[in-house]
Amino acid sequence: MRPLVLSGGPAVGKSTCGRRLAGERERAAFIDADDVRQLIVVGDATLWSGPEGRAQHLLAVRNAAALARNLGDAGFDVVIADVVTVDALAAYRAELPDCLVVHLALPVDEARARAATRPAYLTDAEFDLLHDLLASPPEVDVVLDVSGFTIDRQVEAIRDVWSSASR
Repeated sequence: MRPLVLSGGPAVGKSTCGRRLAGERERAAFIDADDVRQLIVVGDATLWSGPEGRAQHLLAVRNAAALARNLGDAGFDVVIADVVTVDALAAYRAELPDCLVVHLALPVDEARARAATRPAYLTDAEFDLLHDLLASPPEVDVVLDVSGFTIDRQVEAIRDVWSSASR
């Protein structure tokens, strides 16, 4: 299977669906780019905090892609969850050329309803900023509107896209 990169704003289902999809495979890994970003414990900067934040965002992309390459070379299917900006997409294309990038589109109100069911890690302003940033996603391979989908239906739709693209 081609490495799968799931993108979208907060609470669109990137991590939930990515973990589930990886769990269905015989040998698979799930990489949450936020976990990679959290390896920086001093001097970390967020995507929205200026040039240093954008640089660290791209550093995490390169590190997630390196993990994906190493895992793929060892025979694992790989799913990555990340917020894919225009610059991040260019980095994924450079670092992981055969990846399939799927943007999960969900109205912010529906994303907020989903987010209310789990612990909050972002302020309301940060949540809105990330959704606004991805309102017009970069030129990914597939934009999948998951409005009104259950998580099961969302996983099924992503699985279908991934399977079709990997044949």
